[in-house]
Amino acid sequence: MKKRILLFITLFITLINIYTLSFANEINSTDLAIYSSGAVLMDYQTGKILMQKDMNKKLYPASTTKILTAIIAIENLNLTDSLTASRSAVMAIPSGYSNAGIKAGEVLSVSDLLDMFLIHSANEIGYIFGEQISGSIEKFADLMNQKAIEIGCTNTHFTNPSGIHDINHYSTAYDMALIARYCMNNETFKNIVNKKNCKVSATELYPQERFYKNTNSLLDSSNKRYYYEYATGIKTGFTTQAKNCLIASASKDGLNLIAVMLGAEATENGLSGRYTDAKNLFNYGFENYEKKEFLQSNSIVKKLKIKNATKDTKELNLVAKSSLSTIFNINFDTSSLNPIIEINQNISAPISKDTILGKITYTIDGISYSSDLIASSDVIKSNILEILIQIVSAIILLIILSKILHHKYFINKKKKKKRHKKFEKNNSIYKFKFE
Repeated sequence: MKKRILLFITLFITLINIYTLSFANEINSTDLAIYSSGAVLMDYQTGKILMQKDMNKKLYPASTTKILTAIIAIENLNLTDSLTASRSAVMAIPSGYSNAGIKAGEVLSVSDLLDMFLIHSANEIGYIFGEQISGSIEKFADLMNQKAIEIGCTNTHFTNPSGIHDINHYSTAYDMALIARYCMNNETFKNIVNKKNCKVSATELYPQERFYKNTNSLLDSSNKRYYYEYATGIKTGFTTQAKNCLIASASKDGLNLIAVMLGAEATENGLSGRYTDAKNLFNYGFENYEKKEFLQSNSIVKKLKIKNATKDTKELNLVAKSSLSTIFNINFDTSSLNPIIEINQNISAPISKDTILGKITYTIDGISYSSDLIASSDVIKSNILEILIQIVSAIILLIILSKILHHKYFINKKKKKKRHKKFEKNNSIYKFKFE
């Protein structure tokens, strides 16, 4: 008996492990060689993970940190505001880190600072923003960490606004994807990171015009190795400790994807691992997933009969107010989805076309998608005369039916009586003969 129980438990655990492995392989099932220590491919619309490698591993994000600083600046400052660079801000950057050569006391617009910060990766600008918004870098780092938590990050801690290396400055591929998704929802941010280059006019302390090319080679059409025609942004990063990092976005056929690569090594052929990973991940996403519409606007969802409506408007179609779509595996059959339909109670005439009378909801991968259900046409309330006519018509119909049935009943009864008399007559003849 004990052996049987032990065998059952062993089989049960084995089945659970097989199921768990198969579920994990749904996300990781690919022949892709990933050269990054941590990577993730996310759908922008839903946040769904399409592919990942150690996405929750804590790694150094280097200059990809700048996207969080930039979005905080966009949300707290006006683009036309002018900021003055302090000596402490421009001197805070260690040698070897990229900068824009901004002078202490130089005055620049927030718009120009954001361009140089995200496109050229000028580190001193993060400190200019930090001092302006929070008064000190320490307080700004606290603000960054608070913002990261609000966005949904659980394995992230920042100590500075630009990604200068610090052992306590870390994140994960997944957390950085969450931050990127949040940032790309802002039109100002999205437009900046999509620029191929930027130009900054001369200032009193910097007499030459500044011109910078985007550090993101996916956007560079002259770079035949790494250019990606569907790329739309967003930020590169590098330190010796962090290695090569990249957060990238791409759009194709209605699909918007975000890829994060942290700690990327070079490929066997000496190519950049971060760009190779980005292109491979994007290609995987576009080849295996697509945006599908699973509910069309104005499609009939429910048919109702309105009791107090006129005869011509009694039947009412409830239609979807808006279309619904999301990302699916190319082999997924949307007809297998089971929505929940809610209809308002006590619906009665009169009803105007497009009046909201209910709701349809789909839950897909834990995300709810809803559309209001609206009246497809006007419903007119019956007046008293029409109701009386309908009642009288119904009564007349009942009387006619009653008379028809009554007539049939008497005819049948008469026939039965005749048959019965005939039977008795015949029966008496036979009886007489027999006697």
